[in-house]
Amino acid sequence: MSTAILTGPPDAGTPSPLADDLRALGFQVVEADGPRAVAERVAGAPPAERVAVVDRRFRGHRHALRLALTDPRFDAGAVPGALAVQAAARPALSRALHELAGGADAAAPAAGGPAAPQGGAPTATVADGDVLADVLAGELGRQGAEPYRPELGVLVARVARGPQEEAAAAEAVAGVDEEAVRLRSAVKSRDGFFTTHCISPYSRYIARWCARRGLTPNQVTTASLLVALIAAGCAATGTRGGYVAAGVLLLASFVLDCTDGQLARYSLQYSTLGAWLDATFDRAKEYAYYAGLALGAARGGHDDVWALALGAMVLQTCRHVVDFAFNEANHDAAANTSPTAALSGRLDSVGWTVWVRRMIVLPIGERWFLIAVLTAATTPRVTFVVLLIGCALAACYTTAGRVLRSLTRKARRTDRAAQALADLADSGPLAEAVARVAAPLARRLPAFAPPLLAAIGAGALTATAALATRGTWWVVAAAVLYVVTSAIAVARPLKGALDWLVPPFFRAGEYGAVLALAAVSEVNGALPAAFGLVAAVAYHHYDTVYRIRGGTGAPPRALVRAAGGHEGRALLVAVLSAVLVTGSRHDGFTAALTVLAAVLALLVLTESIRFWVSSGAPAVHDESGEPA
Repeated sequence: MSTAILTGPPDAGTPSPLADDLRALGFQVVEADGPRAVAERVAGAPPAERVAVVDRRFRGHRHALRLALTDPRFDAGAVPGALAVQAAARPALSRALHELAGGADAAAPAAGGPAAPQGGAPTATVADGDVLADVLAGELGRQGAEPYRPELGVLVARVARGPQEEAAAAEAVAGVDEEAVRLRSAVKSRDGFFTTHCISPYSRYIARWCARRGLTPNQVTTASLLVALIAAGCAATGTRGGYVAAGVLLLASFVLDCTDGQLARYSLQYSTLGAWLDATFDRAKEYAYYAGLALGAARGGHDDVWALALGAMVLQTCRHVVDFAFNEANHDAAANTSPTAALSGRLDSVGWTVWVRRMIVLPIGERWFLIAVLTAATTPRVTFVVLLIGCALAACYTTAGRVLRSLTRKARRTDRAAQALADLADSGPLAEAVARVAAPLARRLPAFAPPLLAAIGAGALTATAALATRGTWWVVAAAVLYVVTSAIAVARPLKGALDWLVPPFFRAGEYGAVLALAAVSEVNGALPAAFGLVAAVAYHHYDTVYRIRGGTGAPPRALVRAAGGHEGRALLVAVLSAVLVTGSRHDGFTAALTVLAAVLALLVLTESIRFWVSSGAPAVHDESGEPA
């Protein structure tokens, strides 16, 4: 239970449903008049509890209060006449109240907060007619704890001073369909064409149905995963009926996938666990479905498409890393201007081009619809071939545009961006050791050297793995070259215009080498084992991405070193291939890949679960509008 403190003039005009609205939002309502009394109420509330200060004259929609007072993603939130703070912002609120109350005689700040200034005149005051909640919101901003102020649109939130303003506020509230606004705001403002026009028009009502029955976004997310896994199982049957059922269930899983986010926005049920589930389950569902298709092809048509399934996973993961790395490199770049970006903005001003450009990149909605239809109507091989072609074209389109933006943009990358790219690189102990030795050389290299070296190393490793004789030690030599080039590439801060390409090149080198070595080995079961290995490593990389997005930084260096880093894993797989893929009996390669996949999965999942259920995990959902 949270506490809402009603304050302001005792005679606030005609009775309003304000107290009932606050109770419906989960607040215990108490009253206090003046900064000193409010400070005492704040100090008396449990330290971990959310506290709100609301003016009795507040008139507006309940959803406006919900947006400002209950969103767990923000330490403080405010609308005119109402302010709420979570535990992290309680000390700042107590200091502001102390100053407003006149200094030393006010209530002490909340437990654990910095000491309030003692004695003397207050540094802030509440004049006649001022709204205490608004004054406190301003004081929090001056203390560096600026409250989140939601965009209300047509929702009403105001303080009514007198009967005339109160009547006007009541008329404004009655003139807005609050529930319709709430339903519209549950949908992302920017999403793919298929999601926007074919799913969201009805999934928002499913979200409301779930909210009214007490279901949580995490439960809907889990249901979406279960439906997708059943779809993968149907695809694995290898029968036409199984393929049709798989396509239908995959679309049903996507509807639930949209519903969980809309439910979270509809009821503001954001959570740390939800952030982790939402971030990882989409990939788990899609890649499990790939595996189901590969199993179905082998069972129903005696067709081995594991290489295509693994290729689709590698390509899709590399596409995501391109997106993440580019966005992180330019997240806070200074002088962020580009003629290419300006052209993109002009194209977005023309309605039809917006949807064409969103469909070209083959976001999750369009991609899953394509996979579902192809599964039901064709074969797994056709499904994967079309998917690979579509994703490859989308990757070329998006990457080319971002390269042009980077080359024409006059921007200075920050230390934060460089650190994010270094974390995304996932360099292990071998690269660290070589980088220390090669640092003087790296500082003398031209600006384009890091992505060029990463591309050379990754290209040489993948090409050698794909073209050399199976079991050859030339792959090990190429892996050693990959270790050296990747180390030099990250030996200096990644602040160049194209340095965001370094992590994607590393992903392509590591994943591509595993795929190629398993494919050319001709070892029974090597490709499914390689699929599992890449899935485990990809999970680690997605986990890194979403930690960085949440502002908590990358996984611990101890975990990265224990996992070997991308260069260490590539070298290890190359050595295993050279040692085990020889002679007439080489089943040990499959066993080795399986064990490696299991060990890495256990390692990264244990740390990931520990982090995402901890209090330090960010309560965020993807609100960027960028389709996955």
